[in-house]
Amino acid sequence: MAPNIEADDVQAVQTDAGTVIVAKGNARVAGENLLLKADEIRYNPQTTTATATGHVAFTRGEARLLADHLVYTQRDGSFRAENIRLGSYPYFAEGASAEGTASEITVRQARVSYGEPGRWQPTITADTIVIAPGQRIRTEHASAGLGRIQFFPFPKFQHDFNQPFSGAVSLGGGFRRSLGVFADIGVLVPVSRLARLGGDLGIYTQRGVMFGPAAAYSSPDNPDRLRGSLHTGFINDHGDKSTDLLGRPVPEERAFAEWRHQQVVAPGLTLNAQVNWWKDSEVVRDFRPRAFFPVQEPDTFVESVYTGPNYFVSAFTRLQPNRFHRVQERLPEIRFDLLPVALGQGFYHRFNASAAVLREDPLVTGTKLRSNRLDAYYALMRPFTPREWLTFTPVAGGRLTHYANTEGTVRAGDYTRTLGELGADVVLRSSGTFDYRNPQWKIDGLRHLLTPRLSYRYLPQADRGRARIPRIDREVFSTYLQPLGLGDGRNVDDLHPTNTLRLSLDNTLQTRDPVLGSRDLVVLNVANDFRFRRRPGERDVSEIHTELALLPARWLQVDLYQSFAPRTFTMREFNAGITLRDGTIWSLRFANNFLRREIEDYSIDGRVRLTERFEALTRLHYDARRRRFNEQTYGIAQNLGNMWLVSYNVSLYSGRRRESSFGFNVRVDALGF
Repeated sequence: MAPNIEADDVQAVQTDAGTVIVAKGNARVAGENLLLKADEIRYNPQTTTATATGHVAFTRGEARLLADHLVYTQRDGSFRAENIRLGSYPYFAEGASAEGTASEITVRQARVSYGEPGRWQPTITADTIVIAPGQRIRTEHASAGLGRIQFFPFPKFQHDFNQPFSGAVSLGGGFRRSLGVFADIGVLVPVSRLARLGGDLGIYTQRGVMFGPAAAYSSPDNPDRLRGSLHTGFINDHGDKSTDLLGRPVPEERAFAEWRHQQVVAPGLTLNAQVNWWKDSEVVRDFRPRAFFPVQEPDTFVESVYTGPNYFVSAFTRLQPNRFHRVQERLPEIRFDLLPVALGQGFYHRFNASAAVLREDPLVTGTKLRSNRLDAYYALMRPFTPREWLTFTPVAGGRLTHYANTEGTVRAGDYTRTLGELGADVVLRSSGTFDYRNPQWKIDGLRHLLTPRLSYRYLPQADRGRARIPRIDREVFSTYLQPLGLGDGRNVDDLHPTNTLRLSLDNTLQTRDPVLGSRDLVVLNVANDFRFRRRPGERDVSEIHTELALLPARWLQVDLYQSFAPRTFTMREFNAGITLRDGTIWSLRFANNFLRREIEDYSIDGRVRLTERFEALTRLHYDARRRRFNEQTYGIAQNLGNMWLVSYNVSLYSGRRRESSFGFNVRVDALGF
């Protein structure tokens, strides 16, 4: 089919090659999913070739190309062009020439920018760059950099347009007394549709050079099905290394490796893995503090879970590659969990069973704990609903646990423990609606949901056989109310007799929301225990635990948790936070953490936008027990070309054992990837 040709002047000219249609002045050729514009276009119907010269603009599909000269063959959709500029979101390319088809374009002597060209845009230069419009870009023997400066060579680059480019480049630097002047650089280069390879480099004038390979990978079609990352580092540390957690000298050769993996292997089957190997307990704290402080005790595990219609089958392995934290190793644990299932006649039952090889080694001296454990729990329940607002559910359950090859107890050897529980749960549900409206707070009616709950559990002789059970899965310190049921706790090896009634009251206040249907304004939950059998040091009435969340508007959020002892009228714990925000203009958060005789600190986090390019940041952390600011951070963040966010922070510290009292940091984060 001949294309539609328009121009100020269109003529048919006889040549040796036959009749040629010559269009001059605002010439254009339109075809299916194609538009060609130029000062002059010559079209040969015999060869289906259009030759365009002067201010050429060629648009096809998702790609748009500008050139001085272009030859397009309609028969096979191919083209050749000179002195080109090409746009295929999110890339912009320019080069001496280009050729290709609808599916692939090859650019010679090319420069490609991520986004519109600019001095801060990431760019790639290469002799040849291949672009598949709307799909991918690839090249070999290229150099990368910013703007017109390319300083980083790499052998191969490939990026699928539907894949995120985040994490490709990370830059940081500054000064800390313990490290000296430092610079941290991380680069990940797409080398295939699946993987990005690169490395992390840290240069510290007081310590040396840390380097290690890095990688990231994800499924090109569905990143939620497969994703993972690897980061490593090695340094010969010639600075002041001090001692580790156990008081031992930190070695000169220091290293770490961290791997994360998430995968959906098949429908219903997932695989998750996390590996943290640290050669010493302080290596990540010294050189990667942003990664250390959120999780200060690394975990290493591999877990696979199969989800059935109403059950789970899991295999879980926890290892201890490091020798400075105590870890309850599982080598492995195989577990089956049956969710509550109807039996008939109103009865429901639940069941779980596991087989685990458990190990725990002392850090320096102490007793090794060992056991091979078979454990099963079964419970039967029968809900009664005499009214739509009332549910009464009696519960009866039993637990059978067998220990073999035990080590670390008074009497080693096989041991079998049987336990039973009785109890009941009572739930009352009530609600009320109120025709209240407040346009200023965007309140369109109110609904109050009130749910009182009563739970009772009786577990006699739950501490049976304590002298023969290695306490590997034991009770840990927590200020919150722990699960009551025999089948819900994880401290299988450290159970205690229970005769407890738990009273809780859940409150939710909601309003209509045009998008979500309803929106929570206030959530208030209160609970405490009445103990008819107490352990040493416990009172018959537990602390009253209160959780409160206020979300009356998008610009205000209040969250609170408190633990209050009613017998002595003392506050055991109080944690609260208030967040105020005005869109992207400013935000401010006040928070505190209080635990009697342990913690009393206050923090302020704030930011305010100064201009379109700059915003100010601050963080203050005050320790009231020691009467000092543990941290003061003041900073400026700068937006460069809507591509990079550069943060300049000055930090003052007090009381930290290893960190410097003063630090200056510069960090670069990608905005446009």
